[in-house]
Amino acid sequence: MSAKIFRKESLGRYLERDNRFTKTLSAFDLIALGVGAVIGTGIFILPGTVAATTSGPGIILSFLGSAVVCALAAMCYAEFSSALPVAGSAYSYGNVVMGEIVGWILGWALILEYMLAVAAVSTGWAAYFNSFIEGFGLHVPKALSGSFNPAGGTYINLVAVLIVLAIAFLLSRGMTTSVRINNWAVIIKIAIIIVFVLVGMFYIKPTNWHPFLPYKMKGVFQGAALVFFAYLGFDAVSSSAAEVKNAKKNMPIGIIGTLLVATILYMAVAVVLTGMVKYTKLDVANPVAFALQAVNQNWTAGLISIGALIGMFTMMVTMIYSSSRLVYSIGRDGLLPSYLDKIEAKHKIPRNALITVTIVIAAMGGLVPLDELTSLVNIGTLIAFTFVSFGIIPLRHRKDIKNEGGFKVPWYPVLPIISGIACVAMLTQLKLETWIASGIWFLIGLVLYFSYGFSHSKLNKKRV
Repeated sequence: MSAKIFRKESLGRYLERDNRFTKTLSAFDLIALGVGAVIGTGIFILPGTVAATTSGPGIILSFLGSAVVCALAAMCYAEFSSALPVAGSAYSYGNVVMGEIVGWILGWALILEYMLAVAAVSTGWAAYFNSFIEGFGLHVPKALSGSFNPAGGTYINLVAVLIVLAIAFLLSRGMTTSVRINNWAVIIKIAIIIVFVLVGMFYIKPTNWHPFLPYKMKGVFQGAALVFFAYLGFDAVSSSAAEVKNAKKNMPIGIIGTLLVATILYMAVAVVLTGMVKYTKLDVANPVAFALQAVNQNWTAGLISIGALIGMFTMMVTMIYSSSRLVYSIGRDGLLPSYLDKIEAKHKIPRNALITVTIVIAAMGGLVPLDELTSLVNIGTLIAFTFVSFGIIPLRHRKDIKNEGGFKVPWYPVLPIISGIACVAMLTQLKLETWIASGIWFLIGLVLYFSYGFSHSKLNKKRV
């Protein structure tokens, strides 16, 4: 049994199956997908609230420290995506390098990360949208404005469902159209962030940066643990490898480029925000808008609300896209029903996988209260980070996997080991309730694997 559950997939079969996709994505497209996922509403909230409660102006160093930890994992992802340019991200990497059961666990973790993240963000987008239209005297009926709670008078969050369906429809039109719209949305979002930085620079008072470390270095490290999760999402870029032109070159650029752009934007906002307003006043729901209103820049504050809507939109585009490629990959291996493996002829997309994840995400966003579950996104991501980091070691020992001219993590094996240890350290910071809930999720996953996936796996069947 042990030998069977650790059986390894063939990279050649993956490349053959994934060859049905059209390779259309450039390095710029990948960075746009990555930045679309990483830069959401958090950039308008986290720098202020964490500065006020944990780090003070030292939040600038907190973002830098988190970026360093994420950069280690990003380099490991970059090497894997260069050596194994296939769909499925960490799920496929685990299957090829560490064995089927490891791949399944990683795939199950990523399903949790991607789908729960989109469902949660869809409810946040709905809240922003409802607030936005109220300014024009429009209102969504209460019964259609929240998750299923008859006692509270709500039955479905209609706006959350509709935005998920709209993005799925966009993705169903093929990657060329989807990427073009996503690229423009990301450009507009970055432009709005730059407008805040440029406007805010004129209202900086250096005295607001004193004391720079009111909570000492301990506050900087605690802040780094809190804002670490602001960077999560760059790993979703690796799901797209089968659709990338010159993946060996462009995948590392897309993954590392995403992290570099995100770090610059986060740190720039943190510098300006803590310079505009004393950090002690920033523990509010929307600190960026608060800071702008404090200096009578109300028009820019309104722009930030539009930026938040666009930020959440691009995050959902990337994550729904990544979810469909992940579920396709698991169906490709027979661990989920093989109809998920079908590629639609006209647009070259896994339509069945896209429809499946859309139904699940729309149902979760529209009907289920997610407030207590969003921390599960973090554990799913960190488990994937941990395995990918340590997985570089067995990857380098595989003589049958060539990565000539591709990206390789420097200072091997020291950096991959440090990356894995850093991710484990982050895992220890999560609450007990998160571990219990994730334990239930993984137990369900193991039951599904042994009752269905193990016997239906393509590895059980003779390859022609």
